[in-house]
Amino acid sequence: MEKLDYIKYWIKTSADDLISMESVFNAGRYDWSLYIGHLALEKILKAVWVKNNESNIPSKTHNLLKISEEAKLEFNEEQILFLNRVTNFNLETRYPDYKLDFFKSCTKEFAEENIKMIKDLYECIKDKI
Repeated sequence: MEKLDYIKYWIKTSADDLISMESVFNAGRYDWSLYIGHLALEKILKAVWVKNNESNIPSKTHNLLKISEEAKLEFNEEQILFLNRVTNFNLETRYPDYKLDFFKSCTKEFAEENIKMIKDLYECIKDKI
């Protein structure tokens, strides 16, 4: 595969994840919708990573801030804090010691607010490809 093929792959799968995020949210699974939102941001960041690096294979990490730094992206302080928060959605949804607390705090309103921010940041990142 060529570099452009890898970039297209990450863009396509991230866009699919945004659709899945909405579907899962509409099903009332707010915690999992945020987990999928994390995946969407991770993948769009990896598209930029491939664009901005010689290699076509990004590092195997789920840390959004680390990926963005390796992708040579710059964010303001608010965006950096948000990337860290969304990275925590990945941990809080997957691991039992975090999962119950996250599930309890993950109300519809909490998810709606974060999904809006995920979509906004997603578009900002996508514009850099």
